[in-house]
Amino acid sequence: MKITGETKIVGVIGYPIAHSLSPILHNAAFKEVELNFAYLPFLVRPRDLGKAIKAMRALNIVGMNITVPFKEKVMSYLDELSPEAKIIGAVNTVYNKKGKLIGYNTDAEGFIKSLTTEGEFNPQGKNVLLMGAGGAAYAISFALVNAGVKKLTITNRTARKTKALLAHLEKTFKDKCELSFLDFSRRNSSKIMSKVDLFINATSVGMSPEDPLLINPDLFAKTTFVYDVVYNRETKLLRAARKRGLSGMGGAGMLIHQGALSFEIWTHQRAPIRTMRRALEEICCAI
Repeated sequence: MKITGETKIVGVIGYPIAHSLSPILHNAAFKEVELNFAYLPFLVRPRDLGKAIKAMRALNIVGMNITVPFKEKVMSYLDELSPEAKIIGAVNTVYNKKGKLIGYNTDAEGFIKSLTTEGEFNPQGKNVLLMGAGGAAYAISFALVNAGVKKLTITNRTARKTKALLAHLEKTFKDKCELSFLDFSRRNSSKIMSKVDLFINATSVGMSPEDPLLINPDLFAKTTFVYDVVYNRETKLLRAARKRGLSGMGGAGMLIHQGALSFEIWTHQRAPIRTMRRALEEICCAI
């Protein structure tokens, strides 16, 4: 990569950020299509989020991906939201369009594409248990209801956040599917878990090898599909699910597809998905 005075900068902001594989994904894509872009990771402390977004204008940064813990908080600093981002209530992509900062959400479509194409799992009519109530969970729940799931049960360590997400879904979708709250202390209830077709971990638990295993896959039916959004390693959850004989996948596929959509927003060119996938496969096996 040759940096010049005409190189356009994009990147990702989060806290933490060292684990992010997005720079590898996007810089491989820019090289493949010969675009003079560079993708950088930016560690932003929560108190500095507003300053970081303002800096996009001052530094003429073309675009940013937004990751934990800013996907909801960043919305108040933007000039405009896409219809999907407005409905979902979370942003993972920002585009600087001649000084106007526009927020998008590519997580929802990225999740569904990875689940259906790579996981070969059709969520329509299924019973889903989702763990998490942050920005990723907002996008994933939106995608699942739109895909026609029969029942969506949500659990999270903070009950207040779980209830807020459910209230948002009820307001947005009304009676499109059955929505249910599950207290976190009951997440390993055999009565509930044995009826789950699709389990999704939409939290950051598993990102570190020291993280605990919060779900017992032995309680799932043999046909349950396990999806973990963590993409930087094969998590304890996925290893335990595989040992149980369950089908499942990590979050690298979601990373690729949401990243490809972000790429296209910033560059107005089709993303080289095969190149992006190959770049990740060299360092990450859980695709």
